[in-house]
Amino acid sequence: MKKQELIHLHGLLAEVQNQCEKWEGREFEMSEYETLGVRPTSIHKSKTDHKAAVFELARGITSSMGEAESEALAPQAD
Repeated sequence: MKKQELIHLHGLLAEVQNQCEKWEGREFEMSEYETLGVRPTSIHKSKTDHKAAVFELARGITSSMGEAESEALAPQAD
């Protein structure tokens, strides 16, 4: 994946985080992502930095959503 594509993915994941936080009504635990100091707008950072940030952001979103999903949902057909 090219650096520009990683930056774009990074931006999209940041938007997903924002929307999920709005839906949940709480902020997600993103301390490991925050410590990296890489934002989607940090275009001067390396490709490796953005790759690490994407993985941490995705991990933070999924673990926070997993904590919120405590009750089982009944299967439904469309």
